[in-house]
Amino acid sequence: MNLLLSSTSYPKNPKDWRGIFIAHMVQALAAKPDIHLKVWAPPGELPADVEYLCTVKERKWLDNLMQRGGIAHLLRQDRWRAGITALQLLYFLYRLYQRESQHVDVLHVNWLQNALPLGKGSEPLLITVLGSDLKLLKLPGMVGLLRRVLRNRPSLIAPNAQWMVAPLQAQFGDVAEIRPIVFGIADIWYRLQRNWQAPKKKWLVVLRVTQKKIGPLFDWGEVLFKHTEHELHLFGPMQEQLDIPDWVFYHGATHPQALQTTWFPQAAGLISLSQHDEGRPQVMLEAMAAGLPIIASAIPAHENLLQDQQTGCLCHQQADFEQTIHRLSEAYYNEKIGQQARTWVKQNVGTWDDCGQRYLQAYQDLLERGT
Repeated sequence: MNLLLSSTSYPKNPKDWRGIFIAHMVQALAAKPDIHLKVWAPPGELPADVEYLCTVKERKWLDNLMQRGGIAHLLRQDRWRAGITALQLLYFLYRLYQRESQHVDVLHVNWLQNALPLGKGSEPLLITVLGSDLKLLKLPGMVGLLRRVLRNRPSLIAPNAQWMVAPLQAQFGDVAEIRPIVFGIADIWYRLQRNWQAPKKKWLVVLRVTQKKIGPLFDWGEVLFKHTEHELHLFGPMQEQLDIPDWVFYHGATHPQALQTTWFPQAAGLISLSQHDEGRPQVMLEAMAAGLPIIASAIPAHENLLQDQQTGCLCHQQADFEQTIHRLSEAYYNEKIGQQARTWVKQNVGTWDDCGQRYLQAYQDLLERGT
């Protein structure tokens, strides 16, 4: 089948942290012999047999968009300019779909807003949905516009986490199938070995640095990490200007290779007290595959991913957080939670090849519905 995959994120090179999961998705789909893959995305390294669809103008524009942090980041910084950028994006996508509609069998669109220019066509459509996409549905008229796109074609909306199914079913269940499809995990994470029991225990936080992503971490963490046997290491791009306490080791943006070779092996655990509308954080899945215990806030995305005290630890309040840090400092409990997490993701998530197979089945189902 001829498959068109569109995305506004893609890593520029192997050390770029942005859109890494899209690169894994592309590699997994390109490896399927049943698929001839065409990609419209920012410039980056693609498998040899993938057809790149961007014109020179589109390529430069998408590259600039990535350098500016993407649409979601622009919306947080300057809604007026972000609105203009969004209109430009929709125009480029409209041109793409117009010139390719006769040459593809299935469309795979990453993120709901990127499906808007499709209009009333009949091509089978799969839309990948992340947690942040749900905010888009609150904009006036957005649900109606998307229903118009979905109504006259075989359509499948694929959130990457189970907790998003209910709201999507309520808004689109009569015009599209809602089928959660979880992303995969690179094999290298499953092979990682830990050696974390140093006198100073290192706890990692890997996320985009915004107030909602940080949540209560700085308030709750001072008593645990300031002048104690614990160290808090924060990784991620600064996307809002926050004052980072002097007891936090802030490293800026990172990439998977650094986490694989340097940080995950020596870490006692991964922490996220995010209050953001998360989907299914990929770094958490990778940490679980690496056997790294997770401490997380009790928001729907984390509750959907972690079984409390079995494959991770959920915190409702500061006392939970303090108690969990102390419990996971004990080798037996730490390694028990980490191993149970690794076993769970092997059985329930698997690799990117497994994810590619899940998408391939979804494409085949759409094609059958279209005949």
